[in-house]
Amino acid sequence: MIRCEDFIGWLCAQGVDFYTGVADSLLGPVCSYLEDRAGGNHIAAANEGGAVALACGYHLATGNTPLVYMQNSGLGNAINPLLSLAEIYAIPMLLLIGWRGEPGTADEPQHTKQGEVTTGLLDAMDIAWRILPPEPAEAEACMTALLAIAAAKKCPAALVVRKDTFHPYTPAAAPVSAGFPMTREQAVETVVAALGARDAVVATTGKLSRELYEYRARGAQGHARDFLTVGSMGHASQIAMGIAVAQPGRQVFCLDGDGAMLMHMGSAAIVGAAKVENFKHVIFNNGVHDSVGGMATAGLSVHFTQITRGCGYSAAWRVERIADLAGKMAELRAARGPALLEILVKQGARADLGRPQTSPIENKTAFAAFLSAS
Repeated sequence: MIRCEDFIGWLCAQGVDFYTGVADSLLGPVCSYLEDRAGGNHIAAANEGGAVALACGYHLATGNTPLVYMQNSGLGNAINPLLSLAEIYAIPMLLLIGWRGEPGTADEPQHTKQGEVTTGLLDAMDIAWRILPPEPAEAEACMTALLAIAAAKKCPAALVVRKDTFHPYTPAAAPVSAGFPMTREQAVETVVAALGARDAVVATTGKLSRELYEYRARGAQGHARDFLTVGSMGHASQIAMGIAVAQPGRQVFCLDGDGAMLMHMGSAAIVGAAKVENFKHVIFNNGVHDSVGGMATAGLSVHFTQITRGCGYSAAWRVERIADLAGKMAELRAARGPALLEILVKQGARADLGRPQTSPIENKTAFAAFLSAS
C-alpha cells in the first residue's frame, strides 16, 4: 500500500503543486491528506467538470501540470471539459480515478456499469491510463511515466486506483459540523414522520437514502413512496421536479445533501423559474461528503436559503435544533412551493447502518406503482 505523504511527495518532486477534484471513498486517504496539508493549493470542487476547468486555469497561469481526482462515476461529468477544453487547448493534467465497480469485485449496483466501462471510456477519449500499483516503487515509476506522457503530448493522462491502494489516513481536524446537535438520521426520521400518505419522496445518493430505507423498514411502512437515487449525484431535485410537474396534485419532497446540491446548483434556478408549487426541497447540511470519507464541502460556507430565494423559491428556512424541526416541516408542507428547508446536522452515521435490500429496478417499479395508484 502507498502512504499518502509519499504519493504527494512524488507529485511535488515532479512539479505537480495544485490539486482539485471531488471526493471518492477509494481516494479518501489522499483527499483527507490534501485537505490537511495542501492549503490553498488544494480546492475541493463542486463537480468533476469544474475540477478539470480549475486545473486548466491553473496550468494556463503557471505552466505546471495539476492533479484532478474523482470517482469513476464522476468521469461522465468531466468528459466534455476533458475533450473540448483540455484536449483542444493542449493542457496536461494527471487524473486520479477511483475504480468503483471494478469487474470481478463486489460493489453497489450503481457502480456496476460504471466499473465495466471506465477503462473503455478512457480509451475512447484517447487518454493514456495505467492502474496504479500498490507497491511504492512501482507506483512512483507508473506515476512518473504518465506525467511524462501528459507533458510530452500536452494532454490528460490517468491513474486508475483500485480499492486498498492507499494506506488509511486520519484527518487532523474535527469537522465543523460536529457541533450541531442533530444527527442526519434523527432529522430524516422527523422529516418523514411529518409527511402525508400521498406525499412522494426522492432521496439523494448516499447514506441519507440508506437511513430512509431503514426507517421505513423499522416501521413496516414499505418503501413504495420513496425513490432512492443511488447514483447520479446532484440530480435528485430534477427527478423530483419532473414528478411534481407531472402530478401537480401531489406534494413531492426532495431529500438532498449539501454536496449534491452544490454539484448541480443550477437546478435550483430551473425549479424556481418554473414555480412548481408542489415541489418541496429539504437539504441535510453537514458540510462534508459523508458517504465517501467525510471530506469537506463548501456547504457550511454558503447560504442555501438565500440562494434558493434568489432563484425564485417562495420560502426558505434553516433549522438546527430537533425541537424546532417538526414545526418547520409543518410550515414547509403548508407553504406554496417551491420551498426549501435546510437542516444543519452532524457528520457521520452509525457503524451498523445497512443498505437497501431491494434492487433499483424493484424500487422503481414499486414507486411508479405508488404514483399511478394514489
